[in-house]
Amino acid sequence: MTDIIIVGGGTAGVVLASRLHQHKPELSIVLIEAGSDVTGHPHIATPADAAFLHFSDLDWKYMTVPQKHLNGAPRYNCAVKGLSGGTIINSGGWIRGDVLDYEEWAREVKDERWSYNGLLPYFKRSEKHFDADGDPAQHGFDGPIVTASVSSSGRKFPLRDTIFKLWSHLGLQHIPDANNGHPQGITDLVENWKDGKRQIASDAYPLGGVKVLTDTLVRRIIINDDKVAVGVELASGEIHMVKKGGQVVVSAGAYRTPQILQLSGIGDSTHLSQHGITTTVELPQVGTNLHDHLLLYRYWKLRYPEKGLAAGSPLFGGPNFEKGGPVDWLVTTPIPTAPLKAALEKDEGQVPDDHPLLKSPRSHLEMILLYAVFGAEAQGLQIPMDGNSIMTYYMGCLPTSRGSITLSSNDPSAPPVIDPNYYATETDKHVMREGFRMHSQLMLDTPEGKELVAEEYTPPGLVSAGLDASDEQIDERIKFGASTTFHPGGTAAMGKVVDGSLKVYGVKNLRVVDASVIPQPLASHYQVIVYAIAEQAADIILGEDF
Repeated sequence: MTDIIIVGGGTAGVVLASRLHQHKPELSIVLIEAGSDVTGHPHIATPADAAFLHFSDLDWKYMTVPQKHLNGAPRYNCAVKGLSGGTIINSGGWIRGDVLDYEEWAREVKDERWSYNGLLPYFKRSEKHFDADGDPAQHGFDGPIVTASVSSSGRKFPLRDTIFKLWSHLGLQHIPDANNGHPQGITDLVENWKDGKRQIASDAYPLGGVKVLTDTLVRRIIINDDKVAVGVELASGEIHMVKKGGQVVVSAGAYRTPQILQLSGIGDSTHLSQHGITTTVELPQVGTNLHDHLLLYRYWKLRYPEKGLAAGSPLFGGPNFEKGGPVDWLVTTPIPTAPLKAALEKDEGQVPDDHPLLKSPRSHLEMILLYAVFGAEAQGLQIPMDGNSIMTYYMGCLPTSRGSITLSSNDPSAPPVIDPNYYATETDKHVMREGFRMHSQLMLDTPEGKELVAEEYTPPGLVSAGLDASDEQIDERIKFGASTTFHPGGTAAMGKVVDGSLKVYGVKNLRVVDASVIPQPLASHYQVIVYAIAEQAADIILGEDF
């Protein structure tokens, strides 16, 4: 028997186990991961090798159900199966998000621990900020996760100044630090590469003193007649129990955490009965509220590729280019409120001027231009990385579409049914159209854009959708080409499935610690908040239970 069992050795599970042991070494902790220990894997240390990991043995290889609002086609939604979770494969963006998003979270759950200021000590605790002269009120300087900006890494790409001028046409200013809760503007991209190499969670947060079981699938949480979580049953039938007063924590991610809860009899009784599962706790919100960031890549032919402006050109190279992605600037922008309000009213009826998505204003779009091309095949395009082309992307940061995770069977090895319900609301369509029009205007109707690119590569069978594109033409491009940014959350949401101390409603000694507790979307890349959730969870568990 053990004090704490953590189900899921992804980012959150690793951080939580490591911090619990660090702060109270006498606790016995078992961390159970369905995937393998990836130590020494040949395609992890170098970030660009992540392409080799998709559809590999480290990928659950999830596909969504056909997406009604994306031409009825399913979408590939990668989830990593391995110790350290998404940190094995992510693109490294260290993007904390907007203070307003966290204020809405705290307001919804009525708990200031989840406000920006409530989470700030944990943001700081997790990071080793790249700038020794950075603001100590906002940044940590001795945490495990090393960060680097484009400039601090020593990269200086040939288009840096041109692209800054390009983005400036949006009316945005340069900001020296976008990870201080106020990201709107143009800033150096920050990544969590350490000297250009990937840091996986289990390297940054050591697991010595924790019993780690890899290649071990959990069937269900064992809950006794008093509605107390007392252990777990593995797919093999083996049982692991916690001591009296011990804790079971589910940290299996936004797709598998609700699946495990449902397999344990926690969920909607009607759905559970369809799979022969006896309901232990009626909690119909389990698996609902799935939110994810939708993005669209666009591809552009350079006017003067012979200048060596993009990856693939023999002339594209310079000091420290290998230390991070082929990117200079991260751009975060609001959008005009009047048309956004009109879109919201199509979804919700009349809304007040201080509607949460209208006030202050919120950070609705994230945008980047990359000096490279990848992923074009998903839009039916064949564009070699030969230095002739670049790409842009934009991401809708605060989607209102909500989807679900349900069971496909009572077999824990079967994939869950994933329905993100992308692009379902008029609000999301409006925001994504705004992003499309911004990129068209920048690339086709500014001096810098017209000098930079000759044309856009248009997916076959679709119209060019240039400066005068209609809503319908833009929608066709998005419905055909949009994809996930791999930021799912919300499926065991705080205030719906767990309380502010991360305890599952209706069950004692059971918590959830991962992105599934995030109740509403954040204008961020979720590794940052998942590190902070796990850091705070360690303090909460030790403060309340040990």
